[in-house]
Amino acid sequence: MTDRKDNPDAEKSPLAPQGGFPLLPIIDGIEFAAANSGIRYQGRPDVMLARISEGSSLAGVFTKSSTRAAPVLDCEQKLAAQARGANSNEAFAILANSGNANAFTGSLGRRAVEQTANATSVALGLPPQHVFLASTGVIGEPLPYKKITATLGELVSKLSPGGIESAAAAILTTDTYAKGSGAQARVSGYPFKIAGIAKGSGMIAPDMATMLCFIFTDAKISQPSLQSAVSAINGVTFNSITVDGDTSTSDTVLVAATGRSAMPEITDLESEGGKIFLGALGEVMKDLALQIVKDGEGASKFVEVNVTGADSDLSANLAASSVANSLLVKTAIAGEDPNWGRIVMAVGKSGATADRDRLSISFGDILVAENGWVAKSYDEESAKIYMKNDSLQINVDLGLGNCRATIWTCDLTHEYVSINADYRS
Repeated sequence: MTDRKDNPDAEKSPLAPQGGFPLLPIIDGIEFAAANSGIRYQGRPDVMLARISEGSSLAGVFTKSSTRAAPVLDCEQKLAAQARGANSNEAFAILANSGNANAFTGSLGRRAVEQTANATSVALGLPPQHVFLASTGVIGEPLPYKKITATLGELVSKLSPGGIESAAAAILTTDTYAKGSGAQARVSGYPFKIAGIAKGSGMIAPDMATMLCFIFTDAKISQPSLQSAVSAINGVTFNSITVDGDTSTSDTVLVAATGRSAMPEITDLESEGGKIFLGALGEVMKDLALQIVKDGEGASKFVEVNVTGADSDLSANLAASSVANSLLVKTAIAGEDPNWGRIVMAVGKSGATADRDRLSISFGDILVAENGWVAKSYDEESAKIYMKNDSLQINVDLGLGNCRATIWTCDLTHEYVSINADYRS
């Protein structure tokens, strides 16, 4: 088996979308480039640059980890300034690298961020405060930022509106394929476009965002409305996925809107235009989130966990997350074993309000348990056949109320252990 850290394209996930990287719409006001700096990976791009036109708006969400990486802390500060309208007429840039997370690196991490942002601002002729950095990879090793800044000349010369696929490839770590998604819609008869890329495969249990995700649109939308849209959609997309229950130090989602569309500006998400934009952005964010789960390290099955009948949103999310993160549930799925007792266990330990005698469980359309006991109609052989599918549904009804939650996850296989046992070797 080829190690995914050295050649992420060697063995694509069996759940990867068919047809390869999608054809994404060109976003007016955005250019992309990628280069190989040799931070960790040889022979493939590991740095991406996106130049964003002047007059754009940026929004984002980030990990809530107490050990956030230096680039995350820097982005949070710069985004706060963007929200206040500072230098809004200047251009922006996003520079991201793979192979090194620049996390838990102390003053060296802060210096790497400062020096990289300064060099990028000079190369592009924009303020350092408008350079947003992101890093993903090994934690606790100083980032050799001079290798990144040495590629800036190449990156600037390569900038192209059609370079998004190369940018998507440059941010991969243990991913097996580059992830992209796009959408197009109209407001008041005027079209707008959205294109996004993401990376993520392991250390996925987001707490505000996911590994790395960059989305671009030409929609005309105010910065407060854009931030509200990203924050709202994040909760039911990136914050509703899990691979292994671990939250990264580097989780970052940045969304840039150039306003180049001729559509009227969106200042109210409750307006018709606002709802259309929410729908299109939600489509892209959900697609990217699900692609991350389908590329989960070692994953062979995609799993949707639905909890209904909860007495509160909190209980619904607690129960769904507990089932989705349970190692016993995930390994049973990998072994194609319809071991519904493990789901009972996961609900019981979750902290959600639950009543054993009102609980019901099904695998897809197969009713497994109800009223605190195995269903009379349950057929084990049918359940075993169902568990052989690549995509599965686990449905749990708590029978206590009207609240619901959905979490997407994957199985846990021997390959997950192999990938992570020698990640740094």
